[in-house]
Amino acid sequence: MVMNTLKQQIDALAAGTTTSVALVSECLKQIAAHNSQLNALITVDADKALAVAAAADAARAAGDTRAMLGVPLIHKDIFCHEGWKTSCGSKMLDNFIAPYSSQVAENCDAAGFVVVGRANMDEFAMGSANENSFYGPVKNPWNTKAVPGGSSGGSAAAVAAGFAAVATGTDTGGSIRQPAAFCGITGIKPTYGIVSRFGMVAFASSLDQGGPMAKTAEDCALMLNVMAGFDERDSTSLEHAKEDYTRDLNAPLAGLKIGLPREYFAEGLDAEVAAAIKAAVEQYKALGATIVDISLPNTKLAIPSYYVIAPAEASSNLSRFDGVRYGHRTAKTGNLDDMYEQTRSEGFGAEVKRRIMTGAYVLSHGYYDAYYIQAQKIRRLIANDFQAAFEQCDVIMGPVTPTTAWNIGEKNADPIAVYLEDIYTLGVNLAGLPGMSVPVGFASNGHPIGLQIIGNYFAEAKMLGVAHQYQQVTDWHSRAPQL
Repeated sequence: MVMNTLKQQIDALAAGTTTSVALVSECLKQIAAHNSQLNALITVDADKALAVAAAADAARAAGDTRAMLGVPLIHKDIFCHEGWKTSCGSKMLDNFIAPYSSQVAENCDAAGFVVVGRANMDEFAMGSANENSFYGPVKNPWNTKAVPGGSSGGSAAAVAAGFAAVATGTDTGGSIRQPAAFCGITGIKPTYGIVSRFGMVAFASSLDQGGPMAKTAEDCALMLNVMAGFDERDSTSLEHAKEDYTRDLNAPLAGLKIGLPREYFAEGLDAEVAAAIKAAVEQYKALGATIVDISLPNTKLAIPSYYVIAPAEASSNLSRFDGVRYGHRTAKTGNLDDMYEQTRSEGFGAEVKRRIMTGAYVLSHGYYDAYYIQAQKIRRLIANDFQAAFEQCDVIMGPVTPTTAWNIGEKNADPIAVYLEDIYTLGVNLAGLPGMSVPVGFASNGHPIGLQIIGNYFAEAKMLGVAHQYQQVTDWHSRAPQL
């Protein structure tokens, strides 16, 4: 049952063939058996989970018909959830117990989910490999010598390993799509603003977006129905009408126009990744879709503009962690400036310090116009490229990453090489568009490969339908790692 999909678990609970206590117990057993191997979860509270599961079973017996009632769930450790430790993968928040819940956690609680654990992540969501956590690197369930991708690598590894059928994630530059691709699961980064950021620890406020990670597109649609919705407590939340993201799951693909950006198939793309993507495109053609050659000419500028804008926002957002209001404070004595400096030096890891320094530099007097303003202008050009492309096609497809998962520690000495792995995902965040990753095969080393589907604003239902139809005729999404 732990390797079943969210939909299968919902149906089993509704049919009475299992209970929430039985389901949660199986998940906890799976976690106990394999979390030490994968390091996917930071926090597990078995007693609390079983108590909530028992209450869910009682509520169902009393006539409560909420679909998600009693279903196990894992939250990325970036979403505040009242009473739960919310570390964001950092020593800075290692002692922080959230006094309130994020909108995402509130929505999941209201839907009836049972939280079984909190997923490991790159510190403050900064990383492409999940090697930058204070709690140590997460291991990829398909090969424990390999990275799971970041920063939602803990969530991706947990779903792939059967710790829960669904998990929450966040995507600032590809942090849902890339780990989903590396771990062989499905994940969607929605349109910026349709999932509230209230109570989600901020990294780069104009880019951060929460979304679901699960085994299938159908499960992601069901979960997005829970996560999405306007929130007046988030000034960037969009007043967009509530949607049913499952509505297009069975829509036929005949006549669908798929745009293939030539820049996504140029030098640097691994041959096995390219072959898997092209095979998936052929499958779509067999389902009735037509292929359109398109161009996203400013793709190469996504990396430099992202690594100006995101660190600039990070340097501002992380200024609140000073040891005064909450979180870590140094034990060393000195004046107030010494306390600030020592607290931040002890509390932040190397990657976070690198981005804070970069962000402070590009925002400093004399460099703001030269770097930050120019990066924002490039961001507009990238968004314009996508809009021009959507005049020719319904969705855009391409690889999620140039390569499959690399070995832990392999690229630690070269952060630029890691940043380059984000070349196909960053533009989506800069433009605020929805994008998702769908499993489409494996490389010869056994590592999963993901297909990226990009839609226009608010096209989540269409994208999920496109992915679901592919998963009806392939089985890549249903394969599980041998732990």
